[in-house]
Amino acid sequence: QAQLVESGGGLVQAGGSLRLSCVASFRLFRINIVGWYRQVPGKQRESVATLTSDGRTDYADSVKGRFSISRDSAKNTIYLQMDSLKPEDTGVYYCLNRGLLTVWSSGETAYWGQGTQVTVSS
Repeated sequence: QAQLVESGGGLVQAGGSLRLSCVASFRLFRINIVGWYRQVPGKQRESVATLTSDGRTDYADSVKGRFSISRDSAKNTIYLQMDSLKPEDTGVYYCLNRGLLTVWSSGETAYWGQGTQVTVSS
C-alpha cells in the first residue's frame, strides 16, 4: 500500500528548530511536485513549501528565510528544515507527493501523509 510517513514533529520553544522527514513506501514513475502543507483547527490546509521536479522552490511568505525544503531521491524522502520557529508555525504538517504513478498513467495522482504535529511555545 502506498504510504507517506512523516516524522520529526514535536514541541519546541520559539526560536528553536525542527526537521521534518517524509518517507515514501512507493516510487512514482515521475514526481512532478513534493511539498509540505500545514493545517490548524478551523482553517484550510495551506502550502508551506513546495519543490518541483526541476528544482524550483516556493515558500509561504510567513516562512521565507526560515524554512527549507529538500529531497533525497535515493532515500525516497523529503525534508523540511524549520529554523527560528514562531508560535504561529504551530499546526499539523502534511507532506505531499504528486506525479505520474506509472508510465501509462493519464493523469497525476496525489499522495498525502498522515500528518505530524508541530507545536511552538512562546
